[in-house]
Amino acid sequence: MPLRRLTRVLGTMLIAAGVLSLAWAFLIWRWQDPFTAMYTSYQQRELRTQYQHQLEDFHPPAEAKSAGRDLASYELSIAQAAKRYRRSLHEGDAIGRIIVPRLGLKMVFVNGTDTSSLERGPGRQLSTFMPGEGQLIYIAGHRTTYLAPFSAIDKLRAGDPVTLEMPYGTFQYRITGHTIVAANDLAVLRSHGREVVALQACHPRFFASERYIAWAKPVRVIPRTGRAYQYTGTELTATGRAKLPQ
Repeated sequence: MPLRRLTRVLGTMLIAAGVLSLAWAFLIWRWQDPFTAMYTSYQQRELRTQYQHQLEDFHPPAEAKSAGRDLASYELSIAQAAKRYRRSLHEGDAIGRIIVPRLGLKMVFVNGTDTSSLERGPGRQLSTFMPGEGQLIYIAGHRTTYLAPFSAIDKLRAGDPVTLEMPYGTFQYRITGHTIVAANDLAVLRSHGREVVALQACHPRFFASERYIAWAKPVRVIPRTGRAYQYTGTELTATGRAKLPQ
């Protein structure tokens, strides 16, 4: 009898553990891991404070006075400001804000894609560039843990806006499409001499065998103060007065 009772108790405990495990898996699948989400929420508060200091300390490039030669000079000054900013940062530092309405995403993104950096928020691959440098900006993020910023990355559609707010200006992009590559495919990190954003997450969810990459092309540049500039092909043209949202 004691053996039967023990077997019955163990069986009940195993069933309860199984039910709890399924419930936990469903919670993460449907929403996200709440424990890692709390950690990232705390880190995001710290990053917002750090980024605010960077905004206050950064001196943006002077506005172009007219189109043509002055505008070309302004575009060069933006690229130089972006390069200077990139070189000033350390791994794990706040970079700027990433806003993707389709994903319900508005977070501070960080410098680096190592484990600790991605636990704080979406991260820029260090071998790539900053908005305004005219090169690849590669940003990775989690899908199921640490606030899961790219949880629904596969829901992005062509034309969806992506905004990167930087100390030296706001850069607006539009999604153009996506690719799925093997996890060890490093060719996607190679820049091809034109401004493009790549948003990357593991694919499918809960696995890391592949990478889902959503691509976005530049549409508009809004300086801290002054005129906004529209991309016509790969060229910037002035469009009117605008001010960077703070």
